Amino acid sequence: MSPLEVTAPHLILGCGYLGRRVARLWRGAGHRVAALTRGNADALRASGIEPIGGDVLEPGSLRALPGAATVLYAVGWDRAAGRPMRDVYVSGLANVLAALPTCARFLYVSSTSVYGQSDGGWVTEASATEPTEESGRIVLEAEQLLRAHRPDAIVLRFAGLYGPDRLLRKQPILRGEPLVGDADKWLNLVHVADGAAAVLCAEARGVPSETYHIADGTPVPRRDFYTRLAELLHAPEAKFDHRAEPGAPNRRIDSSKARAALGWVPEFASYRDGLPVAVRESVL
Repeated sequence: MSPLEVTAPHLILGCGYLGRRVARLWRGAGHRVAALTRGNADALRASGIEPIGGDVLEPGSLRALPGAATVLYAVGWDRAAGRPMRDVYVSGLANVLAALPTCARFLYVSSTSVYGQSDGGWVTEASATEPTEESGRIVLEAEQLLRAHRPDAIVLRFAGLYGPDRLLRKQPILRGEPLVGDADKWLNLVHVADGAAAVLCAEARGVPSETYHIADGTPVPRRDFYTRLAELLHAPEAKFDHRAEPGAPNRRIDSSKARAALGWVPEFASYRDGLPVAVRESVL
């Protein structure tokens, strides 16, 4: 272990829904944890995290970034912030890569939206990345930027995160509104607790430059997921507006590589296990 890894903190950029879970695990393992924040310093400090004031879209504010043993980059797009998605994902990442002094490991949270397959088939890390939606194209551009500047980075392509207080489409279901789209297309999911555990597995056993899918490996038709969610919420039966979605992605994410290479075993093997727990632990 290098002197840097002994003395430097574990640094989180994007200490949100997933990042906070990872911080808790790192803290529990005895690591110093620091996180970049635009204005949440008191809450981070109360959780034992060292706050670093700054914004990925403001290069001058990144001068305080420390050298890090491990960096988790999990910056997501907040529609309410009023900044274009490309600015956040691509320009923000470029700013961080230019400012970050040193780090032994760089873990990057990406998304399975980089795939454009629409035939419902299984997708592995070797499958073509040809996104049909603008958001997927932006995520792929960010990955390509990262590879050009940090070829050793480990990329974690996450499926849809769910968990306590993140119940997909909860509000329309509670209101009894029809969900627009093909109810028989696949959802690919991972519980946030399993996602955080996967980050630590990637830190410990991930191979530099590799890409891994982080998904529970049990895709579910939208109809089944939202029907079960409505039952658990004691809401009206889930209804669907079967509006055509020509060319929209429809795929099943294969996560066997992460399981075999990282030794990652999800606690919640499917939504059937994880969704009741997520609902029970949510503030409804």
